[in-house]
Amino acid sequence: MILEKYDVIVVGGGHAGCEAAAAAANLGSKTLLITMNLQTIGQMSCNPAMGGIAKGQIVREIDALGGLSGIVTDKTMIQFKMLNLSKGPAMWSPRAQSDRMRFSEEWRLQLENINNLDFFQDMVIGLLTDNNKIIGVETYMGAVIHSKSVILTNGTFLNGLIHIGNKQFGGGRMGEKAAYGITENLVELGFEAGRMKTGTPPRVDGRSINFYEMEEQKGDINPQKFSFTNTPKLIQQRSCYITYTNIKVHDVLREGFERSPLFNGTIKSTGPRYCPSIEDKINRFADRERHQIFAEPEGWQTVEYYINGFSTSLPDDIQIKALQLIPGFEKAKLFRPGYAIEYDYFPPTQLKNTLETKHINNLYFAGQINGTTGYEEAAAQGLIAGINASLKIKDRDPFILKRNEAYIGVLIDDLITKGTEEPYRMFTSRAEYRMSLRQDNADERLTPLSYSIGLASKERMINFEKKSKQTNDCINFIKSTSIRKDETNLILTQKNSAPISQSVKADSILVRPNIYLKDLEKVPSINNYIKSNHLPNEVLEQVEIKIKYKGYIDKELENVEKLNRLENIKIPVNFDYCKLNSISTEAKQKLIKFKPETIGQASRISGVSPSDVNILLIYMGR
Repeated sequence: MILEKYDVIVVGGGHAGCEAAAAAANLGSKTLLITMNLQTIGQMSCNPAMGGIAKGQIVREIDALGGLSGIVTDKTMIQFKMLNLSKGPAMWSPRAQSDRMRFSEEWRLQLENINNLDFFQDMVIGLLTDNNKIIGVETYMGAVIHSKSVILTNGTFLNGLIHIGNKQFGGGRMGEKAAYGITENLVELGFEAGRMKTGTPPRVDGRSINFYEMEEQKGDINPQKFSFTNTPKLIQQRSCYITYTNIKVHDVLREGFERSPLFNGTIKSTGPRYCPSIEDKINRFADRERHQIFAEPEGWQTVEYYINGFSTSLPDDIQIKALQLIPGFEKAKLFRPGYAIEYDYFPPTQLKNTLETKHINNLYFAGQINGTTGYEEAAAQGLIAGINASLKIKDRDPFILKRNEAYIGVLIDDLITKGTEEPYRMFTSRAEYRMSLRQDNADERLTPLSYSIGLASKERMINFEKKSKQTNDCINFIKSTSIRKDETNLILTQKNSAPISQSVKADSILVRPNIYLKDLEKVPSINNYIKSNHLPNEVLEQVEIKIKYKGYIDKELENVEKLNRLENIKIPVNFDYCKLNSISTEAKQKLIKFKPETIGQASRISGVSPSDVNILLIYMGR
C-alpha cells in the first residue's frame, strides 16, 4: 500500500508529536501524523499536570510562539497554582492539574481543526532514505509513505520494556505495545543509541481514600492561565491532598528490595535523578523518617487519583501493603500498580540546533527520543522541530532560539552541546538569564519572532502590541508622576518604609523593598490612571516588574550582548579542527565529534576550555 506524498510526517502522537504536527501544518506544510493509537493522542502518560518550576515558563513560551499546549491546558485544567510567589518574579512558575481524559480529547479536537493535517493509525517500523536524506517511512501494515521530512517523537515506545517486580513485558505504556524496528534502522544508519528508564506511581480509587487524614491543597484564589489568548478562566477548582510516609512504610518497601528490578540488576539504564522512585528515595535518604505523598485527582468526574511521590517498580503486593500504611490510604484500592519502563533514546549531540539530525538530512528528533523527561520539554522540542522541518523544505532560514531568548533555547542548546546520560529535566537554575526569561513576558520575547515566520496569528500579534503599549505607557506615567508626602507617607509607614519629606517620582517609591504597585494604587492620581485605562492584571504585573527590577534586567542585558558576540561568530561547516595543534586533545576530539555551529556553542561543550576557544578564534582570523 502506497499512500500520497507529504511534506512532513510526524511519528508519534504524544506531546512532542502533537506540537510538531500542529506547527508544520499551521505553517502550510502538508502533514501526516502517524500514531499507533488515535485514541491516545496527547495522552498524559504519567502525572495529570502541566507546568511547574521552569516547566511552566516553557508552556507559556510554547503558547507565545503559537503552540497549543497552553490552550489545551487552560481548557481542561481543574486546578491552578503559581509556584514560588515568595521568591522573585524570575522564579514564579505556573502549574495546573489537568483532567486527563479531557486533555487528550481537547488535543484531538484541536488537531482535527487544522488544515493540511492528516492522521493515520499504524506503527512505523522503518525509515526510507536516499543519499543520507530521508524520503519517507514504512509501516507495520506495509504502507510506504513518502515525504520531504520526518520527525520522530516516539516517547518511551522504542523497544519499551515495563517492569513490575519480577515481571517484565514489552510496552511503551501500560496497556499499549512497544514500537520495534526504528532503533535498529537508525543504528544501521550510523546513529548511536542508548537506554533510559522512567517510572510512574500507582493509581488509586478515590472512593477508598480517607481525605480527612490528609492536608488539603487548594488552588490559587485568583487562578491565572497559561495562554496569552482568550481562553476561559478557571472558576471552579478541585483540591489535591498531601500526606506522608513513615518508618513502617519504609520497612515494608525494603521487604521488596530483593524483587525490585531497580536493585537486583534487572534495570540497567539510568532514571531521572530529580524524580526518583519511592524505593530509591528511602535507600538514598535512609535517615529520613518520612517523605511527602500527594493525592492528585485525574479529572472532574473520575474517582481515579494519581499518587505523586510514590513512583515505583516494586512488586504489586508490596506496593499495596506499603500504601495502606500511609495515613489516608488505609483502605486504598488500586486501579493499577506503579511500574518502571526502559526505552531507547539517541544522545542529542547527534542533532543540529534545529533538531535536525547530523547524519540524515531532513530527519528530526523531538521529545524523549532525545533523552529528556517531561511533557513540557517534549512539547517544546516538537514545536521547534515542526517549525524547522516546514521552513527547511521551503528553503527558508531556520528558526533557532538563543539561550537569552527562551528556556526552550536553553533546553535545546544544553542537549546538543552537552548531551545527557540521564533523563534531562528543565530547572530555572539551568538558565543564566532567568531574570529576562520570566513566564510573564514570554509573549514579549517570542510572539514577534513567531509572527515573522507566519506561525503566531495576526490576532496574537495585535493583542501583544496592545499589551506592550499599555505597559510602556503606564511605566512612563509612573516615572513622570510626582506623588506628595501627605498621600504617600501613610502607605510607607504601614509598610515599615522610611517616609518622604517632599514630593518624589512614583517610580522611586516602587523600587523600594516591600512596596508594590497595589500599594501605590492608593494614591489618587495613579488609581485614576489605572482605572480610566482599564489596565488588566497582566499589564500591571509587567509594569511592576520592569520598574522594580530594572537594574537586574539591565545588567543581564549587558551580559547577553557579550554572549551574542560569540553566538554570532559562525564556524564553517567543513572547518578542519585537526590543524588546531595548540588546543587540548580532548577539545579537538569533542569539536570534531559535535561539530558546533558557532563559537558560543563550542565554548559550552564539556572539555573545551576558554583557552581552546581563543585559539579557535585566532585560527578563524578573529
